[in-house]
Amino acid sequence: MDDSRPPATPAVPPPGRPPATRGRAPEPRPGDLRAGDSDRERVAAVLGDALADGRLAHDEHEERLEAVYRARTLGELAAITADLLPPEAQPLRTDVRPVTAFFGSEERSGRWVVPTRFSATAVCANVTLDLCEALLQSSHVTLQVTVIGGTLTLIVPEGVRIEMPASLFLGGKKNQVRPAPDGPVIEITGLVSMGSVIAKSPKRPRRSWFRR
Repeated sequence: MDDSRPPATPAVPPPGRPPATRGRAPEPRPGDLRAGDSDRERVAAVLGDALADGRLAHDEHEERLEAVYRARTLGELAAITADLLPPEAQPLRTDVRPVTAFFGSEERSGRWVVPTRFSATAVCANVTLDLCEALLQSSHVTLQVTVIGGTLTLIVPEGVRIEMPASLFLGGKKNQVRPAPDGPVIEITGLVSMGSVIAKSPKRPRRSWFRR
């Protein structure tokens, strides 16, 4: 039997999107992750402040507030406050660009998305990554660091396991996080020279002897 049909053309991914790995679902983009009630409340609080100081009129506030509670993804929520605050002050951050500091300081904190692979650079500088309210995109995150004459401080909530391969560090390292065998893993790799990497959990509030 003569089959004259042309061979099938392999599927080509859309521009800007890497091809999917066979047998493995593609990783969702940060903006496509589902939003929770706490995320909506963060955005609603920003809208309330904008109404109070006159940045939003009453009808604009009502319209955006309705959009908040209709939103299903982090990207939809982030768009609602995009013109109200600078990027570093947004209640939700879906920006996964590397954190870089030269002869200064840089901090990323609050509600932000930590991708599966992430990088941070500190050259004669201090970088702080606070993951206490962050959303991990994977249960195993690889943090690629370059620290030269500086300090990188990683703050994680309890229940996260930190892995620091000793062979990659020419500087100081300090892991103050209590081991959590079943929790998500943050593996720190890269180069540390004449600097240090510190991983710790937030300090617990001290109990006052005068409190009943």
